[in-house]
Amino acid sequence: MKEKIYQSLIELTNGKYSSFMLKKLVTSPISKNLIGRYSKVYGIDVNEVSGDLNSFASLQDFFTRQLKEEVRPVNLSKDLFVSPVDAKVESFGQIGEDAIFTVKGKPYTLMDLLGNEQVIDKYKNGQYIVFYLSPANYHRIHSPLDGTVIRQYTLGNKSYPVNQLGLTYGKKPISKNYRMVSEVQFQNNKHVTLIKVGAMFVNSITLTNVSTAWKKGEEIGFFGFGSTVVMLFEKDSISFTENINKGHNVKMGEPIAIML
Repeated sequence: MKEKIYQSLIELTNGKYSSFMLKKLVTSPISKNLIGRYSKVYGIDVNEVSGDLNSFASLQDFFTRQLKEEVRPVNLSKDLFVSPVDAKVESFGQIGEDAIFTVKGKPYTLMDLLGNEQVIDKYKNGQYIVFYLSPANYHRIHSPLDGTVIRQYTLGNKSYPVNQLGLTYGKKPISKNYRMVSEVQFQNNKHVTLIKVGAMFVNSITLTNVSTAWKKGEEIGFFGFGSTVVMLFEKDSISFTENINKGHNVKMGEPIAIML
């Protein structure tokens, strides 16, 4: 019953008009006055921010803020994947032979998530990890490795919440939301797929690196509002590092997996 009520309420508010109004609010010059309060409510360390708070034109501008380079050192060891974002580890584990993995008790199929039969088989029996970015987090996305982008495309239309309520009661937002899929080839012809999932009714994922060459730690894009990142790894290609636990907060540039 809770699930149906939640989904009904979300459907009522997740339309073109409500999305437009939300976007208009957070991008308006008036919203600049909310930045100080927003940073205090969410406990944002403003000392990490590149630029004075008064330099931001709107709340949206602050939300997509850049950080001082030295506050997110990137582990450049060639045998390590690093976190592409500041986030909480929402879920991680094994992808089944049936190409299904589970988040918050909900099964997600690779076909639903990727929408491409050509790439599904290589991730069966592989590994996955889901990163949830809260409103407090830095929302720029960085490359988790050195590699070559061999496939990149978008899927989905609407963007439902991907917070605790959304993942628990929503209609599988990870595989239904607007999302950008990037498949990257790295050493020994191995592959990893990075799925950037939009949320909070605003389908805003902006690429800042449009080349096919990714370098570990460099910025590749940013989220315009709430978001989630999913990474898929091929079978026997990685082992998660000891710091990866459900609910653990990671910073961009920190190791998350060892290449095998």
